[in-house]
Amino acid sequence: MKRNVYCIIMAGGVGTRFWPASRGERPKQFLDILGTGKTFLRQTYERFLPLVPSENILVVTGESYRDLVAEQIPELAPSQILGEPLGRNTAPCIAYAAFRLRAIDPEAVMIVAPSDHLITGEDEFRRAVTESVRFAVERDAMMTIGIRPTRPDTGYGYIQVEDQPAIPESETEGCGVNKVRTFTEKPSPELAQVFVDSGEFFWNSGIFVWRASVILDALARHLGEVHSLFATSADDFGTPREADTVRRIYPEMRNVSIDFGVLEHATNVYVRCSDFGWSDVGTWNSLHANLPHDDRGNAVQGLVRLVDTAGSMVRLPEGKLAVLGGLEDYIVVDTPDALLVWPRSREQDIKQVVTTLRFDGGEEHL
Repeated sequence: MKRNVYCIIMAGGVGTRFWPASRGERPKQFLDILGTGKTFLRQTYERFLPLVPSENILVVTGESYRDLVAEQIPELAPSQILGEPLGRNTAPCIAYAAFRLRAIDPEAVMIVAPSDHLITGEDEFRRAVTESVRFAVERDAMMTIGIRPTRPDTGYGYIQVEDQPAIPESETEGCGVNKVRTFTEKPSPELAQVFVDSGEFFWNSGIFVWRASVILDALARHLGEVHSLFATSADDFGTPREADTVRRIYPEMRNVSIDFGVLEHATNVYVRCSDFGWSDVGTWNSLHANLPHDDRGNAVQGLVRLVDTAGSMVRLPEGKLAVLGGLEDYIVVDTPDALLVWPRSREQDIKQVVTTLRFDGGEEHL
């Protein structure tokens, strides 16, 4: 790719739905959740190296995680790690990176990606990103990558595409570039089934491609309050004043996603439809779906003996033995100071449990 193409890895999430493995001091992007020997963050960095030189990769993360990023990606210079003093969702994160890139390279093209996804079809992934970069540059478009759904998952966002493709031909059969019609976030089970059956909807991967100048124009038009907070100090980005400026403006920043704040309102948004073995691995259930199973549908990490147990996700720390009996469709996650035993059917409630623990004085276990 051209030297003015950059990758922005968003690594600021706290991974609440992966409690008790994911904690405030070391969220899931810094963990080897999949048992591969590499953390999510490290895998994401290495995934982009065939596309973008290391010096063109920036990581946006929480200020308190800067040392973790540097530890896991020692190839990065300190200036390539952008620290947010507060988590304010993806729109401010992307705005921060775009202002930095415009300051150092006015022709910058951004590939924006979360730090905690599983991608198994690396060749098709690189093809989709390459085609998206080309389309975004030629059309001044804002691109997202959509994944052909395999099930009516209610934990994902969905993108509805226009009937007529913008690029009907593609190197991958059944995939192309379409204009986006609508975005829908986390539908009901019934609506998700309608989406899958229609063939018009794709999962929103959260991977975006655009010129830095194009997304900045869109932010100014559709999310002016976020844009203006950065724009008033635009000359500070790429200078030693940047960190102090970011600390000053972030408390005033609105908490808003780029999808809700910008993409749902813009008219130049396109999706590259893809199928490259993607999962955001956002919950214990999604991890269960992506691990090997025994003959009764159990996914196990650690030394476990199961009796009359089926459809369960079990994770233990190294050196510990667990014997589990009579469980069906449960999540069991043990750590040195916390144990979770929870029905898989209610996994969306784990986030609320963590919130309750925080208010009930259980902060030391979060």
